[in-house]
Amino acid sequence: MNPSTQSDLRPEAMADVPGVCELPLTRAVVQYRDVHEMDSPGGRIEDIGLAVVVEGRFASSAESLDLGSGNVKLLDLSTELVVLDWIYEPTLDHLNALLTEAAATGRRDPLRRYAFRLALTVLGRVGFGPLTRPTFLRIGFRDICRDLDLNEGTSIRIVLGPGRLTRVHMDYDAGALIFRTAFLEPDATLEHAMADAFPGAAIRRLVPVAGNDALSYQVRVPLALSFEEARRNLAVVRRGLASLIARFEPERFRAFGHVLETFGARETLAALYVRPSASRAVPVGAYEPGHARIH
Repeated sequence: MNPSTQSDLRPEAMADVPGVCELPLTRAVVQYRDVHEMDSPGGRIEDIGLAVVVEGRFASSAESLDLGSGNVKLLDLSTELVVLDWIYEPTLDHLNALLTEAAATGRRDPLRRYAFRLALTVLGRVGFGPLTRPTFLRIGFRDICRDLDLNEGTSIRIVLGPGRLTRVHMDYDAGALIFRTAFLEPDATLEHAMADAFPGAAIRRLVPVAGNDALSYQVRVPLALSFEEARRNLAVVRRGLASLIARFEPERFRAFGHVLETFGARETLAALYVRPSASRAVPVGAYEPGHARIH
């Protein structure tokens, strides 16, 4: 008898492996990014990339409430899923009530305020770490965009000269700035300006795959290993971008400079207490609220 005959047979239970895991995610606090939705690079200014799943019977089509904008999005969480926390049923009921009220009256401020308080509570409880770093950076960069160039996307536009424009957004996972241009060839003026604005940072040309695509640049800041480092890095980003605007658009720089002198710079993260390290996730209460190098 050949013993290998039986061992080579596939068990009947393995005959059909769908390869898709569908989890009920209702009440989960999840992170999402470009892989989950199609949007402009960096995302929309009102969103923070942290959401509560209000209806998530299937991970591939989870109705989720962004905790920054208060907008409901349909996310595909089946390919990549990061669950930071879970909320209680009363919390979900309250969010749904606020959603219903907002739809009926058009008043979305109560929903947005409660949702953002909930986001800060979750981030403070979970703490700063590799999983939460992108959300902290997105909230901080959103403040910078609102101070320097409030627009629909979480990006900053800088006019370099007649017909010359660059848009800057942040790669939250890498903690790097991306300068998108319309140039097909390296721009020495912009490269020198970036080197002056971000001394010591590694600056790379992102050569496009297709020959007729525009050139982009990546400015890498040190990868933050703590909440304090993240805030310091964001301060470096703010100073660097402000210096670029002052260099290329001095009138615009003076205009928003007066506003910042009067009201101060936005810094949402300054008011947030964050645990030194990530802790075990438990439900949130219902009503607790040198020289640059260019490669």
